[in-house]
Amino acid sequence: MWTSIAKFIIKNRTLLIIFLVISTAFMGYQMRNLEMSYDYTAVVPVNDPEMVYFRDFKKTFGEDANIIAIGLQDSALYELKNFQHLQEFTKGLSEIPGIANVTALPGLQYLAKDSAQKKLYPEKIFKKQPSSQAELDSLLRFVNQLQFYKDQIINSENGATGILVSIDKTILNSPKRLPLTKAMMELGDKFSAQTGVKLHYAGVPFVRSVMSTKVKKELQLFLILSVVVTIVTIFAFFKAWDAVIGCTLAVMVVLLWTVGTMGLFGYKINLLTALLPAIIIVMTVPTCIYLLNKYHQEYVEHGDKTQALIRTIAKLGLAAFMINATTAAGFIGSVFTDVAILEEFGIVAGINVFVAFFICLVVIPIFFSYMPAPNEKKLRYLYSKPVNSALTWVDKRINTHPNWIYGITIVATLLSFWGIYQIKAVSYMVDDLPEDSDVVQDLRFFERNFQGIMPLEIVINTGEKRGVFKLKNLEKIEEFEQILSGHHNITKPVSVVEFLKAARQAYYNNNPEFYGLPTKMDRNFVLLYLKNMLGKSSTKDTSNIGSRLINSFVDSTGQYVRISMKIADLGSYSMDTTLSNMIRPAIEKTFASTKLKANVTGTTVLFAKGNAYLNDSLASSLITAFVVIVLMIGVLFLNLRVVIISLIPNFVALLITGGLMGFMGIALKPSTSLIFSISFGIIVDSSIHYLAHYRQEIFYKKIAIKQAVSDTLMETGPSIIYTSIILFVGFVIFVWSSFGGTKSLGILMSASMLISMVTNLTLLPTLLNSFDTGKVSKDETYMLEDFDNFYLEHEDEEIDLNRIAIRKINPID
Repeated sequence: MWTSIAKFIIKNRTLLIIFLVISTAFMGYQMRNLEMSYDYTAVVPVNDPEMVYFRDFKKTFGEDANIIAIGLQDSALYELKNFQHLQEFTKGLSEIPGIANVTALPGLQYLAKDSAQKKLYPEKIFKKQPSSQAELDSLLRFVNQLQFYKDQIINSENGATGILVSIDKTILNSPKRLPLTKAMMELGDKFSAQTGVKLHYAGVPFVRSVMSTKVKKELQLFLILSVVVTIVTIFAFFKAWDAVIGCTLAVMVVLLWTVGTMGLFGYKINLLTALLPAIIIVMTVPTCIYLLNKYHQEYVEHGDKTQALIRTIAKLGLAAFMINATTAAGFIGSVFTDVAILEEFGIVAGINVFVAFFICLVVIPIFFSYMPAPNEKKLRYLYSKPVNSALTWVDKRINTHPNWIYGITIVATLLSFWGIYQIKAVSYMVDDLPEDSDVVQDLRFFERNFQGIMPLEIVINTGEKRGVFKLKNLEKIEEFEQILSGHHNITKPVSVVEFLKAARQAYYNNNPEFYGLPTKMDRNFVLLYLKNMLGKSSTKDTSNIGSRLINSFVDSTGQYVRISMKIADLGSYSMDTTLSNMIRPAIEKTFASTKLKANVTGTTVLFAKGNAYLNDSLASSLITAFVVIVLMIGVLFLNLRVVIISLIPNFVALLITGGLMGFMGIALKPSTSLIFSISFGIIVDSSIHYLAHYRQEIFYKKIAIKQAVSDTLMETGPSIIYTSIILFVGFVIFVWSSFGGTKSLGILMSASMLISMVTNLTLLPTLLNSFDTGKVSKDETYMLEDFDNFYLEHEDEEIDLNRIAIRKINPID
């Protein structure tokens, strides 16, 4: 079959070039549909009950993660001139298109009492710019009396203050958020230049904007690095520019197909899919080198360029297909998870690994059919003495000291189990950014001064319409809020309860001692003043603090009330512990004897749950990849003993990689959870390559096992070494990422390539010497005849070179 395919490719090269150009142009055209993703928490499946509840929450109460917070802590801020600049700064923020509301010290409102009309009304504290320091100090003292804002906008202990900027929901998850964030920071830079006060930015929208910008830059960086690595690696290997041009041409075609596939399927570029183009390039280069290396070997054997190209396809067709199939299986394992970003990653990668195989199988032979035959200089690399000397040394150790190899393997495996035990499945909302980055340091500012900035929501169902306004229900909600306030990583809750407390304080002329829920004694008076304030239509007035709070924290029926808090970026593990051991028990304790039902939700809660899905996804993707790859090996060898032997070196390599992960303190997260299934799909190729050649040696040459093991090591060892080094260099580029997860992926993937090279060149041959029987069934040879380097000379009779319209070019001396 592969001989026929080889003849078809060479005979129809013009037609295939036209098809390739048209199809690649089509895929390149699909790149116009590519968009950046601005949501990095899409890990929980859309049909998950908590995700469904969260969507319903947003329909009722709006977005929970639409706040960009700006923090300031400097006594100079409260100097008259600097405060005036702060007023100008906050006014400028409110004028930026896409900003819905700005809550800041200069624009704070309070509830004033109108005894004549028996109502409360919102009044600005700073009606105009203070004209003197004395006037400013007086107004600031008044602000400190308003308990509603205490530790929300102003830290009562050190004077730190925050500016809360609400982003319009139409802007929130769109590309327009980036220029909005840029405009905010430009105003902030101007303010800092005027006052010398440093600003700290935080909040989910801001973090996502920063990460989106970084992802876009790193996509470009890794594309450039991967192409440069391709060129350098190929030139270092072959020392020939035609090899560089041919392989680079194939790589660029594959690159367009990869990015085009993402556009065709409508997938957005996120932290994971941004790595795909570079990863596929890395996976394509070994296939190119594999084909080109075989072409040169064939040419050395008989000196006919056309026959060498045809034999290359015929001999390596099945081998290259199987290698790419096992690699694709490692990626496709993630398709069978419930995590959308992993599914998209697996689909695009799995498809394009096969695309890379077909493109290389077509582009490399066709390109070199037009090139002059290789001369002696271009073939010199085939006789590398350092590699052959190293393999000879390894072969001697395998035959003379097998127990040392087993001993080292056992010790390394036991240490690896210890390392794996230390792996933690934990991720933080900003842990992919370096700890010393401005984003992380600004987040720490809010955690120190305001307990946190990540959104946490609780919705309480009172069980009846207007049940929110019953005093007994409000008292229970207040009791619950006081429990939450005792947690040092949770901000003071904001809800209708706090608003009613502020209303009572206002009724008593804003005396701080009266900040509390209305009592039976004053309830009717306070509620009357409040009712007259809100009226029937004023709830639509977004400039009114009371209207905004009622709309945002009570549903239209008055049955559901929202408690909104901010929490520190505790990490998925600690967050889950906080929910399970503190918040949910508090709900049970407070509301057990009532009709009230409470549910915890919010972006932060969904983020924590997403990490649990990632753990399950890791297991399922690895199991899926394992089953598919084992079936492939089983079909190829039809020998259970050989299948088991082929898996052991690769399992050992994965265990050692996992041990390194634990010892290095690398946690499981979206970017690192894929390492094991992808690595397994790649590293098993070396075992297949080695075993296929070994079984051919046993069956056709009828030689002893030890001799077959040694011969196979010397013949397949160079390609295993070269391929592993190429993959190592390709994956190590991710170490230059500014994202911790991507950097960890680069470290562990490149390490696994070298570890598997060692296990497949030492442990695998040793296992064959110790446990293989040397028996090969006739059924097994059907696949092996077409696999790897074995080739029957009579098959040349099927190739009628006179019918192939390629002019034979004599080799260059």
